[in-house]
Amino acid sequence: MAVFKLKTPISEEEIRKLKVNDVLYVTGTIVTARDEAHKRALEFFKEGKKLPIELQGLAVFHCGPIVKKEADKWTVVAAGPTTSTRMDQFEDEFIKNFKVRVIIGKGGMGKKTTDAMQKYGAVYGAFTGGAGVLAAIAIKSVKTVEWLDLGMPEALWIFDAEEFGPLTVAIDAHGNNLFEEVKKKAEESRTKVYEKLGA
Repeated sequence: MAVFKLKTPISEEEIRKLKVNDVLYVTGTIVTARDEAHKRALEFFKEGKKLPIELQGLAVFHCGPIVKKEADKWTVVAAGPTTSTRMDQFEDEFIKNFKVRVIIGKGGMGKKTTDAMQKYGAVYGAFTGGAGVLAAIAIKSVKTVEWLDLGMPEALWIFDAEEFGPLTVAIDAHGNNLFEEVKKKAEESRTKVYEKLGA
């Protein structure tokens, strides 16, 4: 296990140095995106429309933050991760088309996303669920918000972060998926237990 501190825009070369179980901290631009933002971004791409922010080299956070506005300035109150499996249907195309380098969330992602991360050079950083206030401390400011018409949780919140983390690299750019490995070991253990019980 190694500790990496990366600054956006992050290069593919930097990402390929990371391995499962490494610890990652991200400084720079982090963009929130949930189901609706993923869907709209991919529609924009298909239609040849430009996104409101260039995503290449950035970190995308599966998060519906709690924010408040005071005197025209947004402040993040809490920014806990959303369960990432909801975005699994979009993430492979998202990584391919926009060349994002870090996906942040909780609960892991599946084979399609893992394959895309290996092919295009991205990692999944698992952030602790329920630690939304800790996340907010690392967010130094809200640069801007886009697509607010989707609603506060679904909008693209563009954050300036400083050492956002710790993130556990749970899927790396070499095809390793910690969640799949744990699932596989659990299945093997269950089979052995059933055999011992004669079930």
